[in-house]
Amino acid sequence: MQPPPSGFTRRLKRAVTPAADTPLVFLGNFEVENQWALGEPALPRVGAHAGSAVVNRMDEFALLLGGKDDHVVLKTPLDDGYRTYLEGLGLALPTVHVVAGQDPRRTVSEDALADPELLRTLSALAADGARLTAHGISTVEEELAQRTGLALAAPDAATCKRVNSKVYSRRLADELGIRQARGWACETLDELAAAVAAAGELLAAGRKVVVKDAFGVSGKGIVVLDSDKRLARLHRMAVTQAERAAGEGEGGTVRTALVIEEWVAKRADLNYQFTVGRDGSVHFDFVKELLTENGVHKGHRMPARLTERQVAEIAATADLLGERLAADGYFGVVGVDAMIDPDDGLYPVVEINARNNMSTYQSVVHEGLAGPEEVAVARHFTVRLTRPLPFAELREVLDGLLLTERGPRPRGLFVNNYATVNAAAADAGADGFEGRLYGVLVAASDAEVAALDTDITRRLAAHTDRS
Repeated sequence: MQPPPSGFTRRLKRAVTPAADTPLVFLGNFEVENQWALGEPALPRVGAHAGSAVVNRMDEFALLLGGKDDHVVLKTPLDDGYRTYLEGLGLALPTVHVVAGQDPRRTVSEDALADPELLRTLSALAADGARLTAHGISTVEEELAQRTGLALAAPDAATCKRVNSKVYSRRLADELGIRQARGWACETLDELAAAVAAAGELLAAGRKVVVKDAFGVSGKGIVVLDSDKRLARLHRMAVTQAERAAGEGEGGTVRTALVIEEWVAKRADLNYQFTVGRDGSVHFDFVKELLTENGVHKGHRMPARLTERQVAEIAATADLLGERLAADGYFGVVGVDAMIDPDDGLYPVVEINARNNMSTYQSVVHEGLAGPEEVAVARHFTVRLTRPLPFAELREVLDGLLLTERGPRPRGLFVNNYATVNAAAADAGADGFEGRLYGVLVAASDAEVAALDTDITRRLAAHTDRS
């Protein structure tokens, strides 16, 4: 007997479709912000819209959101050993549809649009009542919906883009009176000039400031400044970019899309998620603690080490944000970045991401594979290879360290994406290629998680040295 869909999947269907049993077609179009940023007057970013082969294979994360009555579109077939591993854990997987002739530099959505046979298959699913959902909705996914007849289980692309702007996040938190670092949202050159002048006063007082593109993603489009000269140079670049964009556009209006904020001290980073229903209801899903190492994001810890008061404040903020997002026409998954200051006070809104988040794809772990007493840490391991690595071989390398069965005391690494391990193999040079092994470490304590992490890192390094 197949297990039912996860609690999150059932909640998602109730929130974004007319009925809880509506079949969904999932797309993992990661870094959809690159599509939202097209034509926007942002700071110059090298390769801002060039997709990475590894990032585009993050599409496989979407596999674990669906149930047996759902569907997922992937760039390549599942590794047979990985499928066996997931099914051995009792997971009911959706039907997998693979694009023809995938291009490593394209998202899965772009690949799907280029595959006539897949378009016909998706059209047949539309006739059976399926709906399309994605990591985030851009005009690419909107076109796919139009060409297949699949109704979107999401708002239109214009709405999704608007509420994902960092300018929107900043202004919404200001209007709702939610605590933020001192800062300014800039959509005109006059607003930008005023913000630069105010930020200059912070710099003169020995503070740092950060400038953010409205649609920056994965650390791109964020600049931390500590001098007037650098701020002035960036200001000139932003004005030039805005004027150039206006000259290339149809309306000719000079505009910008930047946020400037004071760089504030923090003790920890958080990410929380809630789901907004088509009826305006808001469900608080979870809050997780972000783990960093030398300033680099390393993963998520579940549960977050917070007081009841802090969790209550975050949940209350989620309700406020969800109500406003619904009024602005959005429904679906929302992830919010937040911070804890050194005195344990909250900055409840650093940035709103009205789309799926990395945390979204970990729901299968804390809803079915790990109990409430376990500590779970989501992270990725860098894998350096000279040839593609089948999952069956990885399973031997990590024998005894993988999470391979459910139980009262689960322990081990649950692999929640394997495609990213071998995604760059086609571009391998003389020194091989680099991949990422994504997973969630599950154990009884932080100490056990750390020991598991160390063992996995050591074995992967040793295997690389032998291969």
